[in-house]
Amino acid sequence: MTCILFAFALGGTVNVSAQKADPESIYTKEGYKLVWADEFNNNGKPDATSWTHEQGFVRNEEAQWYQQDNAWCENGLLVIEGRKETRPNPGFKKESGDWRSNRENAEYTSSSIKTAGKHSWQYGRFVMRGKIDVSSGLWPAWWTLGVSGEWPSNGEIDMMEYYRGKLLANIAVGTSKKYQAEWHSNSKSIIELGGPEWVSKFHIWRMDWTEKDIALYIDEQLLIKVDMDSLYNKDGSNTHPFKQPHYMLLNLAMGGTNGGGLENTKFPNRFEVDYVRVYQK
Repeated sequence: MTCILFAFALGGTVNVSAQKADPESIYTKEGYKLVWADEFNNNGKPDATSWTHEQGFVRNEEAQWYQQDNAWCENGLLVIEGRKETRPNPGFKKESGDWRSNRENAEYTSSSIKTAGKHSWQYGRFVMRGKIDVSSGLWPAWWTLGVSGEWPSNGEIDMMEYYRGKLLANIAVGTSKKYQAEWHSNSKSIIELGGPEWVSKFHIWRMDWTEKDIALYIDEQLLIKVDMDSLYNKDGSNTHPFKQPHYMLLNLAMGGTNGGGLENTKFPNRFEVDYVRVYQK
């Protein structure tokens, strides 16, 4: 790997210091141009000009405490590591009814990084090459959220999500009930994809997001395609969460509302990412 980082601003140019040959030459033939990428080739912490870290207990009643220490770059890969380790919760309140504050300690740690406030995009081809661990209770994801509005009316796209033996592709919009989403989803079981042999390899996840539809792929296999006309919020606002820029997240969650039990899981575990790229026409 020889390439480091590409950056793009609307109305500007791509700043290229050393470019890796793009194996997806078909993208160029289809009119796409690389506008941003992180190849994770610099050893150390993720590039602070592109990524910020989430901190603490964040969402979905998940087991992990997010912290910066669990994400780093080495040998051309971004590593997000899940660990079983005790960390005091500084916001602990014994009588609290909030799951974020009523836990005296976190029993697991991990990392979640996002491009919020750094980079966001509206439409394009988004590509990630990565390798996931499918041990019990793990919940790795590569996804987007809209820059404006409250979830789920800001819109969510899960290009890669795994839990409980299934790989998922999801698109969410708002409904008339606060914090309740309308989901457009499809899943493939890991057994169906190839079982342990599939898990042992890196794979390519892709999203094609246009003014007409959103399509999600794994290794060029279409998982779901949804017309943009059906993705308006049903919250009475008549807003469209995918007619605005979205930012990107990479994280390894554990447990919580979907992840499952961690009692028999061996640690540490890793979600490894070779690159993330964004192309636009």
